[in-house]
Amino acid sequence: MLTSFSILVGLGALFSLVNLKWLKLPHTIGVTIISLLFVSLLFLSSVFDATVFDTFCGITETANFKDLLFNGMLGFLLFAGALHINIKELAKQRWSVLLFATLGVLISTALVGFGLKGISFVSGMDIPLVYCLLFGALISPTDPIAVLSILKTVGISKSLQLKIEGESLFNDGIGVVVFSAILLFVPSDIMAAQGNPLLEVGSIFLEEVIGGLLFGAILGYVGYYLVNMSCSSPQLATVMTVGIVMSGYAIANALHLSGPLAMVVGGLVIGNKLDINHDEKSPAKMAINEFWEVLDYIFNASLFVLLGLAIHLIAFSWMHLVLGLSSVLLVLVARYLSILGTYSLLKHSDDSDSKGTVQILTWGGLRGGISIALALSLKDIEYFEVILFITYVVVIFSILFQGLSLPLLVKKIARKGKVSEK
Repeated sequence: MLTSFSILVGLGALFSLVNLKWLKLPHTIGVTIISLLFVSLLFLSSVFDATVFDTFCGITETANFKDLLFNGMLGFLLFAGALHINIKELAKQRWSVLLFATLGVLISTALVGFGLKGISFVSGMDIPLVYCLLFGALISPTDPIAVLSILKTVGISKSLQLKIEGESLFNDGIGVVVFSAILLFVPSDIMAAQGNPLLEVGSIFLEEVIGGLLFGAILGYVGYYLVNMSCSSPQLATVMTVGIVMSGYAIANALHLSGPLAMVVGGLVIGNKLDINHDEKSPAKMAINEFWEVLDYIFNASLFVLLGLAIHLIAFSWMHLVLGLSSVLLVLVARYLSILGTYSLLKHSDDSDSKGTVQILTWGGLRGGISIALALSLKDIEYFEVILFITYVVVIFSILFQGLSLPLLVKKIARKGKVSEK
């Protein structure tokens, strides 16, 4: 694991440099493209000598995408993302964020699930509904890692940016809970629920979501006092934040609470209590800021290198490709309808172009490593290969095509409304 991760960090740094000097694309998109080109060259070279290609295939298998993301990087990335969000400004968008991250995920999961069931039936594969809903649950949450990276390059209004950031930070935790709940209904001896599945679903929601939010708040306030006490030493204060994230995430997992939600809330509390964005006179707070920006950059690069290299794990077939391309359109339509439905429930006094806002929220709902990791966790169930394949197709389309075209969409809509700051 350590060797594989070290190689990923090295490749991430190299690919980031290539992107900075030549491609000049948003970091996440550039690294993903270079990773895909790199693995394509390795595959072509395997015709003559498969040694190097097999070595890199071994890296992705040893690294264990799911464990590396959920038990390693995710806590750090979510904490880093939440650390710099103004909680007072976010509170103004609280109802939008809440609806997008909860009801929006549920609506999208249902629409994608039933839609995929219909598409698979017409295509002759006829995937059972429970597996279609599993795909809907894992693909509906937007990926905070991809979203936050792209948003840094897009000029949109502060209120819209907070809607997108807030939703992406919270809905991955909600999405994992929905995914876990649907998994209880999968007909498998390994996955079978003990007792009443509906009671299990309620228990998962209370434990994971409510417990994770409460634990995150406690962790945030305790963490703030510990970091504040350490501010006389910038190094110690920085190390303290790392200890809070690592130990907090581990405790949350041990207590069966949502670690991702706990990290988001903890990061929001610590960042705002310390006034991390505005206090430039404190050496400790400056050190914390710089450290988490660098760590966020390193983990982002490594994660999207792994996402590109892991493409060899999918089993290609023309039927899977048809389902994958159909799922791209299905996911976009479901995203649009779920956003439109939840957005229309609220009044938005800060928005003069609701149609443009819904379009940006739809197109800016990027999918990423979290969806891939959840798909890989299904390797012991039936229909694993097709779910992984169509997930990969949607994620690659999301990062490359939606991510690249999002700035163009914002500029186009900005000429008609006021969704842009520029």
